[in-house]
Amino acid sequence: MSERVVFFNGKFVPENEAKISIYDSSLMFGDMVFEMTRSFNKKQFKLREHLERLFASIKYLQIPMQYSIDEMESFVYETIEKNEPFFDDDDEHRIMIDVSRGLLGIYENNVDVEKGTNVIIADFPLYWTVASMGPLYDTGINAVIPSQRAIPADLLDPKIKNRSRIHYLMANMQVAQIPGDRNWALLLDTDGFIAEGTGDNFFIVKDDCVITPEGRNILRGVSRAYVMEICNAKNIPCVEKNIDYYDVLTADEAFMTGTPFCMLPVTMINGQNIGSGKMGKKTKEIIDFWGENCGLDIIAQIKNYAKKVKSKSNSPSPYRFK
Repeated sequence: MSERVVFFNGKFVPENEAKISIYDSSLMFGDMVFEMTRSFNKKQFKLREHLERLFASIKYLQIPMQYSIDEMESFVYETIEKNEPFFDDDDEHRIMIDVSRGLLGIYENNVDVEKGTNVIIADFPLYWTVASMGPLYDTGINAVIPSQRAIPADLLDPKIKNRSRIHYLMANMQVAQIPGDRNWALLLDTDGFIAEGTGDNFFIVKDDCVITPEGRNILRGVSRAYVMEICNAKNIPCVEKNIDYYDVLTADEAFMTGTPFCMLPVTMINGQNIGSGKMGKKTKEIIDFWGENCGLDIIAQIKNYAKKVKSKSNSPSPYRFK
């Protein structure tokens, strides 16, 4: 192979040949679950936790699965091994795993397409996702609350990591109308409490206590869980509870978490400063500890990616995955 390859239902195919049918249930209903991971120094981080969440989503949606979690883990590592020759020394592996139900039932006997669940594992450089985020470690994010609300668990459980994410896109489109290059959507739930970003979890810090919304109406991010683990290791108080706009506005600091960038400071909400309007001490302490555990300077790495690609815009992709 002279290019990156993708694991596709037990075979490895060139990236540009990894295709599903137009009659696939994922196109008809967004009927697909997924996970996205990253590496540190080319070593996958929390892969097993991502796979456990993937299999929980598969179970919830009753998608037939032909592989075990151990087999899926081995497929990920095989995919990385085959693609490593096409990565630069400073690249990290960004793994994307998609699982769809396959052909919608009404088409199964009418089109010449293999039936059954589709399992797809792609591997591409992390910098594609994070290079534009480098400046945000200095400026911070301006969290903007759009009119679009998070979907509550009693309508569609957000703990299932699925591709039916049109509400995220709607929120991003609304926020994109606001001038500025560091605006990220921060969704409220239907009760008016802070829920999550469009692919990231949210934290505030008040009186040295780290606070994050309850895991009821959000995707419970792997990075969110790791921040809570770090807080426990460093004896930093960390609680889950309902927080509202007032709590954010009067917080000492705030940050977002997500798999590709780990943590980013949130220095404003709706254009008003949070705390000093700069990255807070607790945010810096936690991300530095994270980097020490993984053997690299996370902030420096992403800033270097920004220089590497000389991004024309600081605005990240409308999709950011936890």
